[in-house]
Amino acid sequence: MATIRFNALQETLNRVPVLVEEKERRSQLYAKYVFNEKAMLQYMTAEAYRSVRDAVEFGHKIDRKIADQIAVSMKDWALSKGATHYTHWFQPLTGSTAEKHDAFFETIEGGNAMELFDGGKLVQQEPDASSFPHGGIRNTFEARGYTAWDPTSPAFIYDTTLCIPTVFVAYTGEALDNKTPLLRALQAVDDAATAVCKYFDKNVTKVSATLGWEQEYFLIDKALAASRPDIMMTGRTLLGHASAKGQQLDDHYFGSIPTRILNFMRDLEQECMLLGIPVKTRHNEVAPNQFEVAPIFEEANLAVDHNSLLMDLMKKVSQKHNFKVLFHEKPFKGINGSGKHNNWSLSTNTGVNLLSPGKTPMKNLQFLTFFVNTIKAVYEYEELIRASIASAGNDHRLGANEAPPAIISVFIGSQLSQVLDELENVTKGKLSPKEKTDLKLNIIGKIPEILLDNTDRNRTSPFAFTGNKFELRAVGSWSNCAGPMTVLNTIIAKQLKDFKVEVDKLVDGKGLKKDEAVFNVLREYIKASKDIRFEGDGYGDSWEKEAKKRGLSNHRTTPEALKAKISDKNIAVFEEMKVMNRVELEARHEIELEEYAKRIQIESRVLGDISRNHVIPTVIQYQNTLIENVKGLKEIFGNDYQKYASEQIDLIKRISNHIVEINSMIEDMTDQRKKANKLSGQKNAEAYCNKVKPYLEDIRYHVDKLELLVDDNLWPLTKYRELLFTK
Repeated sequence: MATIRFNALQETLNRVPVLVEEKERRSQLYAKYVFNEKAMLQYMTAEAYRSVRDAVEFGHKIDRKIADQIAVSMKDWALSKGATHYTHWFQPLTGSTAEKHDAFFETIEGGNAMELFDGGKLVQQEPDASSFPHGGIRNTFEARGYTAWDPTSPAFIYDTTLCIPTVFVAYTGEALDNKTPLLRALQAVDDAATAVCKYFDKNVTKVSATLGWEQEYFLIDKALAASRPDIMMTGRTLLGHASAKGQQLDDHYFGSIPTRILNFMRDLEQECMLLGIPVKTRHNEVAPNQFEVAPIFEEANLAVDHNSLLMDLMKKVSQKHNFKVLFHEKPFKGINGSGKHNNWSLSTNTGVNLLSPGKTPMKNLQFLTFFVNTIKAVYEYEELIRASIASAGNDHRLGANEAPPAIISVFIGSQLSQVLDELENVTKGKLSPKEKTDLKLNIIGKIPEILLDNTDRNRTSPFAFTGNKFELRAVGSWSNCAGPMTVLNTIIAKQLKDFKVEVDKLVDGKGLKKDEAVFNVLREYIKASKDIRFEGDGYGDSWEKEAKKRGLSNHRTTPEALKAKISDKNIAVFEEMKVMNRVELEARHEIELEEYAKRIQIESRVLGDISRNHVIPTVIQYQNTLIENVKGLKEIFGNDYQKYASEQIDLIKRISNHIVEINSMIEDMTDQRKKANKLSGQKNAEAYCNKVKPYLEDIRYHVDKLELLVDDNLWPLTKYRELLFTK
């Protein structure tokens, strides 16, 4: 095994990196394989183009005859780019993307053939839904599901296939994917935010949620990864002692990017440019062999699609460079894991970022309205936000002094905190002209100046304001952004809807002027949501105690956190905003519990297999060598042999103790797994969490101790120092 490890490592070191010559500028490559406005204008009739634009901007339905025109145009464009197949590209509840390729090729009379694609095939298809997660929405024999074209996300060519972004729903109409609820949530926040914007600007007719994700990931050598069954089957190392050198010198973060890694990044960025993914930033992250890629902000639905596509691209490009990309939130023990920061904001069709102050007091009041309502929404639904980021992988990362804690809080900075404290003391009811002037000049008017210097970031906060956006930092790197974005936009929509009702009551019922009514409602929101605001160290034990006093939740595990998804309060908000109904929410809850249990189940099986079939036989082999050594010393030194063999004897005993503990724990873990398998739903997930999962760490402890005792030439698994420091 040591020979295999050495050969794999030598192959890596002998590889000569080749720089890719870029003959075209990125701007020239951008969206070359995307059926965007430029392509539509070139290939479509004016009527077809207007129909697509109306569908995107106003949600209008596309007539079937027009759909036929669009399909022909899309096909002609795709064929001109070398495409041979098409697919409805969707995001089922598996956490990844799905596609079924069909050729444009069709036979016709006379033994001839041609490329055909019509509106029916573009707009709707019927993939077999029986093997996708459904959470009990339909019976196994009811296999029909529908994919329907989403014109708000442009089609693109991946390899030689035209990919058409679609939603995926059951025969009965319930959503079976991540995109459908997201689109509903985006519509809800558009409606609610546009109505509130009318207080400040009558020209606003549409508000779009924007998203800028930051994708963290690890790259390890493909040959070395293949020597680790745990990495190949679970995406993380279940065993492995920490390397003597890890991240303690802080020498990797923002360091010079190794040439081989840079070549991968260059190829990835080129692919991204061709597919219209506007990646802009790349850098080394904190842990060895950990990196980050981030794009320019986009409309949230498109950004979610692009992140899913990027993860597929990364797998494909990494293979070409003999790497394996790891998206697991905690692939290596003892060093930082990976997240996917979701930077969220709202923008109007008039070009205004609603979370960025303007040049006038009225624009700043608009900023405060959306700023305070966001904080209030997070306060009201903090458990739901925690549930949206829950996963088996993220449980390893949250609260581990490397990522935000499981307690949801909001960081806004000391300067903005002072502004809210001053607004909290604004006079209730009508304001005198002097009070109104002082308020607008001395508090509201100074916000832009405050934010110029308010550049600090609290990296321990799960939800932080960073100048013109909120950053949800607790999302796991393996997650689909659609989940947390659906929740965030839904609760913001609900909060803005309630805000408008309260303001209108004060204007119509109490005779307050519009700005006075806004001040009054914001003041009450600031008071009500004060407990969610926290400016200190989220990693400290003192915050846990303080959060408990404030009544904030602290759900440390996924099974515990997911309960919030099916509480009456949270089901009510999704139903009121027409994002998901009870059936869809309960189905998702069941699917996520099942996925959690299966991941722990797989990890426990893999760990048992590696321990018994790889580690213990190797350890016994080494132990036998020690025993033979002791026998030889006894032959040489007679009764005095213990004087010379005491270390070997002690080592034999220690190895035996570890073997006994490992075997005993594997037996116990297997018994607990069998008991858990007899349960279902919440009880099944909790059993895997509380009864099976603890054995993973306990068994690992003993195996990792053996790694330090056994001859390196015999050890069957590639070690951390080899996985994390290959170039």
